[in-house]
Amino acid sequence: MKNKRASRLSDHARELGLLAFIVILALLFQIRNPKFLTLSNLKDLFTNTAILGVLSVGMMMVLLTGGIDLSIGATIAFSGMVTALTVSVNPSISPIVSLLQGMATGLIIGMIVGFLIAYCKILPIIASLGMMNIVRGLTYLVSKGKWVSAYQMSDGFKAISTGTTLGINNLVVIAIVIYLIFAYFINHTRTGRFIYAVGSSPETADIVGIPRKRILLLVYAAMGVLAGLAGVLWVSRYASAQGDTAQGYEMSVIAAVVLGGVSVSGGRGKVSGIILGTILFGMLNNALPLINVSPFWQQAIQGVVILMAVISNVLIKRNNDRMTLRKRVI
Repeated sequence: MKNKRASRLSDHARELGLLAFIVILALLFQIRNPKFLTLSNLKDLFTNTAILGVLSVGMMMVLLTGGIDLSIGATIAFSGMVTALTVSVNPSISPIVSLLQGMATGLIIGMIVGFLIAYCKILPIIASLGMMNIVRGLTYLVSKGKWVSAYQMSDGFKAISTGTTLGINNLVVIAIVIYLIFAYFINHTRTGRFIYAVGSSPETADIVGIPRKRILLLVYAAMGVLAGLAGVLWVSRYASAQGDTAQGYEMSVIAAVVLGGVSVSGGRGKVSGIILGTILFGMLNNALPLINVSPFWQQAIQGVVILMAVISNVLIKRNNDRMTLRKRVI
């Protein structure tokens, strides 16, 4: 109990520090450019960050189990392309059907990755890297190297991401709903606790009877569903489906989740943390161009912030391990 309490206090302290850093950074950006904290820019910031937020939920589950998924960028491209091609042939198709189609496509890809990892015992980085190349190739095959442009998409399909609900952009609404569902799932269900247990100690999970293989399959399937959903949202927002859509975007997702305090070694992380991490990463993408920072420096600054977050996570974990060891010795 004491160890858990100490861990929670450590997480709270880290989140408060991250929140303070975001506030200070926002004030500095506001000083450099008074347009940063305007309502219109904040709306743009949250709208542009919503898809990243949706994906961060799935990536958190993956990292909690001690895994990684490098195939999500390709999944976004493939699910978006398949859905866009369907819409171009059937303009009257319901937007709900388009969303379900994208999610089903992502589910299949995620289940294949999960099966390779859980049942074939292939390392997550190898399985997802291989699937990334396969799916990216399939995207070019089904599209025959062509784009699906705005004029080939129905207004209803494009309204999925550009429309509003109660004055709030649909992308933001979808991200909020997913965060609420996930927060309940990970914190208040037995399966959610199993996900933490699998990442904390796979051997112990096996000993106590936790169905580790099924948990891994579930986690990667969920990541696939969210990547498929993100693919539809992406294509709907930018009104364009291309073979190279979201290339390298998996790195941004991983970075946002790590910034939020999720441990890359598994078993540690909170929903509130990934919300803050996503906002911080989105804020950097939004504000750096506003203050006329060179695109080359933008990448460098993002890299420095990510490294700081990883180092912070490592130091916190070491400190907790030392405290646990001292208590056992005493």
